[in-house]
Amino acid sequence: MLPLHYLYMRKTATSHGSQIFCCRFLSLCLVSFLFLLSALAAKPQFRLGDERTEIYLPLLEGKRVALFSNHTGCNQRGEHVLDVLLQHGVRVTTLFSPEHGFRGTADAGEHVKSGVDDRSGLPIVSLYDAGRGGPATAVMQKFDVLLVDIQDVGLRYYTYYITMLRLMERCGQCGRDVVVLDRPNPNGHFVDGPLLDMKLRSGVGALPIPIVHGMTLGELALMAQGEGWVKAFCRLSVVPCEGYSRQMFFAPAVAPSPNLPDMRSILLYPSTCCFEGTCVSLGRGTDAPFQMYGHPRMEGDFSFTPVSRSGAKNPPLQGQVCHGVSLQGLSMRALWRMRRVNLSYVVDAFRRMGQPQDFFLRSGDFFDKLMGQRYVREMILSGHAAEEIEARWRADVETFCVRRRPYLLYDE
Repeated sequence: MLPLHYLYMRKTATSHGSQIFCCRFLSLCLVSFLFLLSALAAKPQFRLGDERTEIYLPLLEGKRVALFSNHTGCNQRGEHVLDVLLQHGVRVTTLFSPEHGFRGTADAGEHVKSGVDDRSGLPIVSLYDAGRGGPATAVMQKFDVLLVDIQDVGLRYYTYYITMLRLMERCGQCGRDVVVLDRPNPNGHFVDGPLLDMKLRSGVGALPIPIVHGMTLGELALMAQGEGWVKAFCRLSVVPCEGYSRQMFFAPAVAPSPNLPDMRSILLYPSTCCFEGTCVSLGRGTDAPFQMYGHPRMEGDFSFTPVSRSGAKNPPLQGQVCHGVSLQGLSMRALWRMRRVNLSYVVDAFRRMGQPQDFFLRSGDFFDKLMGQRYVREMILSGHAAEEIEARWRADVETFCVRRRPYLLYDE
């Protein structure tokens, strides 16, 4: 590009010179514009797995399809995957409903019954009605391929992956194919937390992985099958995202569940979900769940009152004024860079309340299941600092990162 002083000299010359200047200037602009278009064309376009119809529609051609999804199964244009399938003439026979229901309106842990989807008229099979063994054989006989398209948040105690694994096992037992349309993990930029002691396996933890595993659902499905964590082998295909890196800041366009309304809650979720196993409220029943913690007996300048609302019909400490700490002032940049399961919040709450005997609910059983290890609670009770407890699981995290490497579909 020409230096500015040269352009200025040409512009202040004769009218003929001005015309020459204008032509050259326009030529330079055109070249720059074409260069920019070329650069944009060369850069991979970001696409979700469910937007790569050229890959997955041929896998469904002529087959009966069951869809495991919910309200999050939308592409970047806001089209639900079910609508896209029906528009392309795919024969969808069954809808599988996870926690929160197919349309995502139920509370956490609320029993969701099987029924019919009002919008499509298709039968919904609630996996809360399926029992531990998964869907009945009569249900499995109604489809040939299971299609998975659901937004996960990358945590061991977030239950969507457990539902997916149960369906994979049943597909393996019944000879059904599984196709996972992959989505980015909004907590995919780090790995942290204790690995699950399988003696504590439960509905909030099914695999020997850290709290934050840093993998997409597609990668986790590949690892679960490759490591033999699912009981029956199925024919598994993963349609990866295009142009995705796990260090990309990805905020889901649709809230994954009622109490994860925004990216701040999603990024704080790894560190504040453990309050579910304590007497302390984490803000369910407020506008900012997982972004605060408090209790009527706690010391703190910040106060909030949980109330019954959609997605939190009977929140803990409902109607009681809770005193404590707000985490809403933390910047998104700080939360993104934290890259850890931050135990300082629960340790701080324990100390603010004077280390009461009733801090951990049900003798600490649920807290232990969330953390995946008993030593976390034991060290808190013994007065250890958060940093000391977190240091104990670092070697296990490093070992897990090596173990997961063969199953990764995206750059670390």
